[in-house]
Amino acid sequence: MFKKHIRKNAFCVKLHNGRRGKMNIAIDGHAASGKSVIAVGIAARLGVNVFDTGALYRAVACEWDKRALGEHTQEKMSAFVKSIKFDVKFIDGVQHTYINGFDYTPFLRQEKISVLSSILAPYPQLRAKLRKMQRKFARENDCVMEGRDIGSEILPKADYKFFITAPVEVRARRRFEQQKGKEASFEQVLKDLKERDYADENRVVSPLKIVKDSIIINTAGKTPQESIDECVSYIKK
Repeated sequence: MFKKHIRKNAFCVKLHNGRRGKMNIAIDGHAASGKSVIAVGIAARLGVNVFDTGALYRAVACEWDKRALGEHTQEKMSAFVKSIKFDVKFIDGVQHTYINGFDYTPFLRQEKISVLSSILAPYPQLRAKLRKMQRKFARENDCVMEGRDIGSEILPKADYKFFITAPVEVRARRRFEQQKGKEASFEQVLKDLKERDYADENRVVSPLKIVKDSIIINTAGKTPQESIDECVSYIKK
């Protein structure tokens, strides 16, 4: 399923359960908190791959949209999940996400895909399929894994767990600056982020939460590099 991208300085560490195994670092956090940039930065420092689990759900949304499946129901999702095959490859260190052989990577950041992915993501049959895939990758690779339920559900025994956050107004300002030239106002971006936070934190299946052994990184007032340095400082300890 996975095409490994092996780096010379990838390394193994002793896991919590006492066995030799792969280095796994879990990155969770709110939308627009900077967790993707931080995950990539940590992975680059350690010489390992960063696995973006959100890309899987976005690819699902792309496939759903491509098929024009419309209204989402349990029955429709069950049939859909059985019909799709995932593949993830790392090409020059960049994650490419495929469904049924089609590379959706160039289309994952569309706003409509972001919205649709958050609607489809809570379905348990979809999460169960992706959970197995994500854990398999972590067993076989040193990696930084980024998402919203990594430390709590996917990799509860990760060597390090970081929760990336910032006040919603700060995150909205960042998202608004990224989307300059588009029609959305700052007020609309702020409203959308608040709704996304509520949905992520209150969904029944695998909600976004801070687990007891998470290291909380508040990115407000910091450059991405400063936040990366802060995370790496904990790993060096």
